Amino acid sequence: MTALHRWLTRAMPATPQERAAALWSFAYFFTLLAGYYVLRPLRDQMGIAGGVRNLPWLFTATFVTLLVAQPLYGALVAKLPRVRFIPIVYHFFVANLVLFWLLLTLDIEAVVVARVFFVWVSVFNLFAVAVFWSFMADLFTAEQGKRLFGFIGAGGTAGALLGPALTIGLSVPLGPVNLLLVAATLLELAVFCVHRLERTVTVYAPAQPERQVIGGSAFAALPELIRSPYLLGVGAWVSLLSFGATILYFEQAHIVAAQVKGAGAQTRVFAGIDLAVSLLTLATQILVTARVLKRFGTGFSAGALPAIYIVGFAALALSPTLAVVLVVQVAQRWMHFAIANPARQVFYTVVGREEKYKAKNLIDVVIYRGSDALYGWVFDGLQALGLKLGAIALVALPVAAGWFILSAALGRTQERRALAAQKVLTREG
Repeated sequence: MTALHRWLTRAMPATPQERAAALWSFAYFFTLLAGYYVLRPLRDQMGIAGGVRNLPWLFTATFVTLLVAQPLYGALVAKLPRVRFIPIVYHFFVANLVLFWLLLTLDIEAVVVARVFFVWVSVFNLFAVAVFWSFMADLFTAEQGKRLFGFIGAGGTAGALLGPALTIGLSVPLGPVNLLLVAATLLELAVFCVHRLERTVTVYAPAQPERQVIGGSAFAALPELIRSPYLLGVGAWVSLLSFGATILYFEQAHIVAAQVKGAGAQTRVFAGIDLAVSLLTLATQILVTARVLKRFGTGFSAGALPAIYIVGFAALALSPTLAVVLVVQVAQRWMHFAIANPARQVFYTVVGREEKYKAKNLIDVVIYRGSDALYGWVFDGLQALGLKLGAIALVALPVAAGWFILSAALGRTQERRALAAQKVLTREG
């Protein structure tokens, strides 16, 4: 019993007061990412089916959609308390999924719907996850985040493990289109977890910030970002994250399209990547993440991801093959979810509430997808200049090195801000 208690304490390093909030946060992220990962292999296969040459246009369409959605989300945040606007966001996405299911079931403009679906999943992924982490940064302090974000992130990883397993197991008996209803059900379960978490927090943090309207302007995110060198640095970090992910995604798409034939085989490759990433990440988040963040800080932890890209791009420059691109893809996504992403979310615990929901969403959604669109065209341009896949990976190497240096600088700033905030709390206490 003592050994079991020690293992549970290591897996979830929460105080008794934090435990219920941590568990409902885990369940919330579990159901949210399970729903997304049911959809992800379908999105990736549709992207290839539409032609890899069309991917830059799809990424650009995603960015334009987000430019329209960002101020609408900002208005929602400004006018409604957290307890209301978060469920509204997820109910909206569920309604979208039901509409896609109807259109695809009735075979109405299937090619157009497939392209719109690719864009929609990209929008949904960033918005849904950004809202989740804004909520977490609002609930927990920097110190709590270092201890708990690994465990909470493990909920998402467990969901990411279930999602592709459901896709693999149900795509044949149910048919791919009916998986949209499975994803919709999982999203509704996420909304249930949000309600339970809010009720838990009412006891855990009786000040009830969940019922306070954040206020401000629907367009406040951009001024908040411009005024803060720290947030500009985080925005640059996220843009460089997009650079690495986009260049690698396009290399993967070209290599898989050339070497793996058939939609079914391609979908299974993508689902296999998701499964491998989830297994590695889950073990790391449960056993290692909290210790790494606490011992080495956010700078080292965030810098682990560009370090992987430096090695990965070097390997692709030497050998742009299917085996290499799959290994690099698994490695970077593992490091991203297990170590770097919890560190990045801790970056946001030291900014104000309005910045957590508005500027953070601008960075994690609009800047990220805008960077996707930009770097998609960069990749296309490099190919137009005659560069092969290995040469493009070589060009990406110094960019990854700059990203590594930025990670260290942001980590130092976050630690100073957290220390200053702790001193203020100590004096007020």
